[in-house]
Amino acid sequence: MFSDFSTLEPSGPQRGRMTFANSNSIESKTLEYEHFKGATPRAPTTQALSVLGVDMYVTDNKKAHNTSMYKNTNLIVRRNQEFIIIIRFNRALNDQQDNVHLEFMIGDTPDEYKGTYIIVSIGKENRDGNWSGRVIGMQGNEVMVGITPDAGCIIGRFRTFVAVITDFGRQRTPRNPDTDFYVLFNPWDPEDVVYMSRDTDRQEYVMNDVGIIYNGDFNNITSRAWNFGQFEKGVLDACLLVLDAGKVPLLYRGNAIEVVRQGSALINSQDDDGVLVGSWSGDYSTGTAPTAWTGSPEILLKYARDGCVPVCFAQCWVFAGVLNTFVRCLGIPGRVISNYCSAHDNTGNLKTDIILDEDGRVNRSRTRDSVWNYHSWNEVYMKRSDLPEKFSGWQVIDCTPQETSDGLYRCGPTSVNAIKDGELSYPFDARFVFAELNSDVVYHQSDKYGNTKVVSVDTMYVGKLIITKSVNSNAYEDITSAYKYPEGSDKDKQAMQMAENRGVPSRNYLKPPEAGVDIELPADAIKIGDNFKLTLNIKNQTSQTCTVSAVITGCVVYYTGITSSIFKLDNKAATVDPWKTSSMVIDVTASEYMPYRVEQSNLLFVVYGRIEETGKTLSTMRVVSLLPPDLTIKVTGTPRFGRDFMVTVSFQNPFNFILKNIQLRLESPGLITTKMKAYDHIAPGGSLKYTETITPQYPGKRMLIACLDCPTVRQVTSQLEIIVQ
Repeated sequence: MFSDFSTLEPSGPQRGRMTFANSNSIESKTLEYEHFKGATPRAPTTQALSVLGVDMYVTDNKKAHNTSMYKNTNLIVRRNQEFIIIIRFNRALNDQQDNVHLEFMIGDTPDEYKGTYIIVSIGKENRDGNWSGRVIGMQGNEVMVGITPDAGCIIGRFRTFVAVITDFGRQRTPRNPDTDFYVLFNPWDPEDVVYMSRDTDRQEYVMNDVGIIYNGDFNNITSRAWNFGQFEKGVLDACLLVLDAGKVPLLYRGNAIEVVRQGSALINSQDDDGVLVGSWSGDYSTGTAPTAWTGSPEILLKYARDGCVPVCFAQCWVFAGVLNTFVRCLGIPGRVISNYCSAHDNTGNLKTDIILDEDGRVNRSRTRDSVWNYHSWNEVYMKRSDLPEKFSGWQVIDCTPQETSDGLYRCGPTSVNAIKDGELSYPFDARFVFAELNSDVVYHQSDKYGNTKVVSVDTMYVGKLIITKSVNSNAYEDITSAYKYPEGSDKDKQAMQMAENRGVPSRNYLKPPEAGVDIELPADAIKIGDNFKLTLNIKNQTSQTCTVSAVITGCVVYYTGITSSIFKLDNKAATVDPWKTSSMVIDVTASEYMPYRVEQSNLLFVVYGRIEETGKTLSTMRVVSLLPPDLTIKVTGTPRFGRDFMVTVSFQNPFNFILKNIQLRLESPGLITTKMKAYDHIAPGGSLKYTETITPQYPGKRMLIACLDCPTVRQVTSQLEIIVQ
């Protein structure tokens, strides 16, 4: 589409379209203009040159630059890849006499030396700059120009001007928002630091606008779909607004390392009024519960619409989902990671300390460290030119506000390869991530005077499993081996020694002698409100009969491992023959834990055992997941392009109590924007049905995502993949 200019009447640009004989592809258009290149006679001209219109050739440029999916009427291109512009003059350009500048500007005070004011010359002046330009060809009064932004240029929205330079001065086209264009990072180009060689990876980590975020716990991995929605209308502008609101200098915005580091600070609001307010309080009456969100666009668009007021509320997977949208939208490959049994080590000493009282019960007031059932962070893919080459590739970034880094709540980017090898002196924040994966769980017993001694150490509990969504599949990929060597292997010991050389405190605490007896606590996930049996297995791996007395503490805990309440204390004893296993059964009733249940809570059982014959002690813990009730999505009719079909979301209250203040969300990237319904209550045994009619605008694979949320039941989610024919 041409944007027409009249330099004599700059009151307002008009949009018009010129017709061409050949097809509209860039290849055919280029060939057409190259055919005419040099055909225009270059006789001396007396008529002053002026610009009548500029065609940004949006549709075909977008197709060539893999940006067609962005719901944005302006041109969107990628760095270090040529795009074409057609300029229409009042007469034929004479490249021996005429001097024309294409000017591209970003920011309030464009400066040629700072990369915010770009000049590409065509005509008689040959001017070199960071961006390259060439005249592809001329046809009549039109000139086709190829423009290539450099591989390190600033990303963002540029303004386009065409200036005719004469002896009498500069005649510039007026500002026209229709000719503004966006420049993004380019993972298709080997010269860009975010280059990814395999197209299947690019399709997953840049182009996929829906994903799976894994939650639950190590023994019961669950998942929820998330709408990244990086191509949705307004999302690109919202992502750039995040950088603007955070006052990120334009100079930094060509540097992928800086962009993701700033992003990890700006997605949380802790110290810079960023996008999301983190809350684990359980009271979300002043905003939206973290569990109620189904995707990023609703959050980012609300942030932009409300004038950059932080959106309430988020927890780790919401932070990770929005940060993933941010990086993918700007062209940086990204993915969401779930680390099961993730340590939050408050003291940074690579120990997660569990304090027991003299009777073997968990001391809530003195236990400051916690092990999260899971923690979600992000990885981004890039070359780290500031580090040795082997530390390029996947980098951890984390915007959940946990600890400060250089004065702000942010984390990363830190090289996954460096974490694995214990090379923790490289930027940024490798030590904190290393602790999340490699802390020892140390059980201390305190006496009545407050003195403590180490009674048990578990080196295997933390960082048990690290997963992400597989390429082109909704199954998970186990990437634990990318972060850690096998526990106890020579490589693992070398990595730990390297970490200690780089400043991590050595494990110099006095470990108790091996007890020769192991205790195990196998348990399956249960539905909220179920009674169940917990089995305690005691394995005697010695040649002597032993008597074990055990104290079992049952706690209601948040997914962050923080104890809400202790609901059960039990004492058991068993005599176990040499080389045998004895089992004890602990009955747990719903009436015991339901009164103490909090949002997203699970049950944590900590066992402290003492061998009567030797006085040796041993401890273990186990999380039992409480599964929410089911939410069902049903499709009526065959989803076809341009034709209506119906989606029904249904839910039945299985509890003996009323559910109140219910929110139900339904969305699908590329199908419908977020639909939200509120319900006052659902009686015990009662049900709800919500039906939406959808008319698909595009064929292909789509994901329907639904979520029901209320103060007493969280994480009730469902997803359904459909094919639009």
